Amino acid sequence: MLRALSFVFGSSFIWSRSQLGIAAQTAIQPMVSPPPAGAAVRDGIVGGTEIEKVTGIGGFFFRAKDPKALGLWYEQHLGILPIPTTYGETGWQQEAGPTAFAPFKETSNYFGDAQKVWMLNFRVRDLDKMAAQLQSAGIAIKIDPQSYPNGRFARLHDPEGNPIELWQPKVPDTKG
Repeated sequence: MLRALSFVFGSSFIWSRSQLGIAAQTAIQPMVSPPPAGAAVRDGIVGGTEIEKVTGIGGFFFRAKDPKALGLWYEQHLGILPIPTTYGETGWQQEAGPTAFAPFKETSNYFGDAQKVWMLNFRVRDLDKMAAQLQSAGIAIKIDPQSYPNGRFARLHDPEGNPIELWQPKVPDTKG
Protein backbone atom coordinates (compact mmCIF):
# COMPACT_ATOMS: atom_id res chain seq x y z
CA MET A 1 0.00 0.00 0.00
CA LEU A 2 2.76 2.45 0.90
CA ARG A 3 4.60 1.58 -2.31
CA ALA A 4 1.48 2.43 -4.34
CA LEU A 5 1.05 5.70 -2.47
CA SER A 6 4.71 6.51 -3.13
CA PHE A 7 4.18 5.98 -6.84
CA VAL A 8 0.89 7.88 -7.03
CA PHE A 9 1.94 10.90 -4.99
CA GLY A 10 5.51 11.05 -6.26
CA SER A 11 7.16 10.93 -2.86
CA SER A 12 8.89 8.24 -0.94
CA PHE A 13 6.94 6.47 1.78
CA ILE A 14 9.32 3.50 1.47
CA TRP A 15 12.43 3.78 3.64
CA SER A 16 15.13 1.32 4.57
CA ARG A 17 15.19 -0.04 8.11
CA SER A 18 17.95 2.40 9.07
CA GLN A 19 15.94 5.34 7.73
CA LEU A 20 12.87 4.17 9.65
CA GLY A 21 15.01 3.94 12.80
CA ILE A 22 16.22 7.51 12.31
CA ALA A 23 12.65 8.69 11.72
CA ALA A 24 11.48 6.90 14.87
CA GLN A 25 14.32 8.38 16.98
CA THR A 26 13.82 11.91 15.67
CA ALA A 27 10.65 13.74 14.81
CA ILE A 28 12.25 14.89 11.59
CA GLN A 29 11.61 13.07 8.33
CA PRO A 30 14.88 11.71 6.88
CA MET A 31 16.13 13.10 3.59
CA VAL A 32 15.67 10.58 0.79
CA SER A 33 17.65 11.57 -2.25
CA PRO A 34 15.70 11.34 -5.49
CA PRO A 35 17.44 9.74 -8.46
CA PRO A 36 19.38 12.23 -10.59
CA ALA A 37 17.32 14.01 -13.26
CA GLY A 38 17.23 11.87 -16.36
CA ALA A 39 18.28 8.72 -14.48
CA ALA A 40 16.88 5.69 -16.23
CA VAL A 41 15.05 2.84 -14.56
CA ARG A 42 16.52 -0.36 -15.93
CA ASP A 43 15.66 -3.86 -14.78
CA GLY A 44 13.77 -2.40 -11.81
CA ILE A 45 16.83 -0.60 -10.44
CA VAL A 46 17.05 3.17 -10.02
CA GLY A 47 19.84 4.91 -8.15
CA GLY A 48 21.15 1.51 -7.06
CA THR A 49 17.89 0.61 -5.32
CA GLU A 50 15.57 -2.12 -6.55
CA ILE A 51 12.03 -0.92 -7.20
CA GLU A 52 8.83 -2.56 -8.38
CA LYS A 53 7.66 -1.16 -11.73
CA VAL A 54 4.44 -1.26 -13.65
CA THR A 55 4.28 -3.64 -16.59
CA GLY A 56 2.16 -1.49 -18.88
CA ILE A 57 -0.96 0.60 -19.08
CA GLY A 58 -3.96 -1.36 -17.86
CA GLY A 59 -6.60 1.16 -18.87
CA PHE A 60 -7.28 4.72 -19.84
CA PHE A 61 -10.35 6.24 -18.23
CA PHE A 62 -11.78 9.65 -19.04
CA ARG A 63 -15.01 11.60 -18.90
CA ALA A 64 -17.17 12.05 -21.99
CA LYS A 65 -20.37 13.92 -22.78
CA ASP A 66 -21.76 10.77 -24.43
CA PRO A 67 -19.64 7.78 -23.28
CA LYS A 68 -21.64 5.20 -25.25
CA ALA A 69 -21.38 7.08 -28.57
CA LEU A 70 -17.72 7.93 -28.02
CA GLY A 71 -16.88 4.31 -27.17
CA LEU A 72 -18.62 3.20 -30.36
CA TRP A 73 -16.62 5.77 -32.38
CA TYR A 74 -13.31 4.41 -30.99
CA GLU A 75 -14.43 0.86 -31.77
CA GLN A 76 -15.62 1.60 -35.33
CA HIS A 77 -12.73 3.82 -36.40
CA LEU A 78 -9.72 2.70 -34.37
CA GLY A 79 -10.62 -0.91 -33.53
CA ILE A 80 -10.59 -0.40 -29.75
CA LEU A 81 -13.06 -2.76 -28.11
CA PRO A 82 -15.11 -1.47 -25.18
CA ILE A 83 -14.68 -2.77 -21.65
CA PRO A 84 -16.18 -6.28 -21.45
CA THR A 85 -19.53 -6.50 -19.70
CA THR A 86 -18.79 -9.96 -18.26
CA TYR A 87 -15.65 -11.71 -17.06
CA GLY A 88 -15.99 -14.24 -19.88
CA GLU A 89 -15.56 -11.59 -22.60
CA THR A 90 -12.21 -10.39 -23.89
CA GLY A 91 -11.38 -6.71 -24.09
CA TRP A 92 -9.07 -4.83 -26.42
CA GLN A 93 -5.63 -6.41 -26.60
CA GLN A 94 -2.63 -4.26 -27.47
CA GLU A 95 0.33 -5.45 -29.44
CA ALA A 96 3.69 -5.31 -27.67
CA GLY A 97 5.68 -2.23 -28.44
CA PRO A 98 7.12 0.96 -27.03
CA THR A 99 4.95 3.33 -25.03
CA ALA A 100 5.79 6.98 -24.41
CA PHE A 101 4.90 8.42 -21.02
CA ALA A 102 5.65 12.13 -21.00
CA PRO A 103 4.27 14.84 -18.77
CA PHE A 104 4.26 18.20 -20.58
CA LYS A 105 4.34 21.71 -19.14
CA GLU A 106 0.81 22.90 -18.53
CA THR A 107 1.48 25.77 -20.95
CA SER A 108 2.42 23.42 -23.81
CA ASN A 109 0.53 23.85 -27.08
CA TYR A 110 1.46 20.32 -28.22
CA PHE A 111 -2.12 19.07 -27.66
CA GLY A 112 -3.71 21.98 -29.51
CA ASP A 113 -6.67 23.27 -27.47
CA ALA A 114 -5.33 24.58 -24.14
CA GLN A 115 -8.46 23.19 -22.40
CA LYS A 116 -7.40 19.62 -23.23
CA VAL A 117 -5.09 18.23 -20.59
CA TRP A 118 -4.28 14.90 -22.22
CA MET A 119 -3.69 13.38 -25.64
CA LEU A 120 -3.77 9.74 -26.64
CA ASN A 121 -1.03 8.40 -28.89
CA PHE A 122 -1.82 5.10 -30.62
CA ARG A 123 0.74 2.94 -32.44
CA VAL A 124 -0.31 1.85 -35.93
CA ARG A 125 1.28 -0.54 -38.42
CA ASP A 126 0.54 1.51 -41.54
CA LEU A 127 -0.13 5.20 -41.04
CA ASP A 128 -1.18 5.78 -44.65
CA LYS A 129 -3.75 2.96 -44.61
CA MET A 130 -5.16 4.13 -41.26
CA ALA A 131 -5.37 7.72 -42.52
CA ALA A 132 -7.17 6.59 -45.69
CA GLN A 133 -9.61 4.51 -43.62
CA LEU A 134 -10.39 7.49 -41.35
CA GLN A 135 -10.69 9.92 -44.26
CA SER A 136 -13.11 7.59 -46.05
CA ALA A 137 -15.27 7.73 -42.91
CA GLY A 138 -15.25 11.54 -43.10
CA ILE A 139 -12.77 12.03 -40.25
CA ALA A 140 -10.27 14.85 -40.70
CA ILE A 141 -6.68 13.75 -40.16
CA LYS A 142 -3.45 15.63 -40.72
CA ILE A 143 -0.34 13.59 -41.51
CA ASP A 144 2.92 15.24 -40.51
CA PRO A 145 4.92 15.35 -43.76
CA GLN A 146 8.20 14.92 -41.88
CA SER A 147 9.55 11.48 -41.06
CA TYR A 148 11.39 11.40 -37.72
CA PRO A 149 14.09 9.00 -36.47
CA ASN A 150 11.41 7.28 -34.35
CA GLY A 151 8.74 7.16 -37.10
CA ARG A 152 5.84 9.06 -38.61
CA PHE A 153 2.89 10.84 -36.99
CA ALA A 154 -0.62 12.08 -37.72
CA ARG A 155 -3.19 14.04 -35.73
CA LEU A 156 -6.96 13.85 -35.46
CA HIS A 157 -9.69 14.51 -32.90
CA ASP A 158 -12.46 12.28 -31.61
CA PRO A 159 -16.07 13.54 -31.85
CA GLU A 160 -15.72 15.34 -28.50
CA GLY A 161 -12.61 17.22 -29.62
CA ASN A 162 -10.07 15.15 -27.70
CA PRO A 163 -6.68 15.13 -29.45
CA ILE A 164 -5.36 11.84 -30.82
CA GLU A 165 -1.93 11.22 -32.27
CA LEU A 166 -1.22 8.19 -34.45
CA TRP A 167 2.35 6.92 -34.54
CA GLN A 168 3.88 4.50 -37.01
CA PRO A 169 7.15 3.52 -35.30
CA LYS A 170 10.17 3.34 -37.54
CA VAL A 171 11.03 -0.27 -38.30
CA PRO A 172 14.73 -0.95 -37.68
CA ASP A 173 16.71 -1.39 -40.87
CA THR A 174 17.10 -5.15 -41.26
CA LYS A 175 19.53 -4.97 -44.20
CA GLY A 176 22.86 -6.45 -43.25
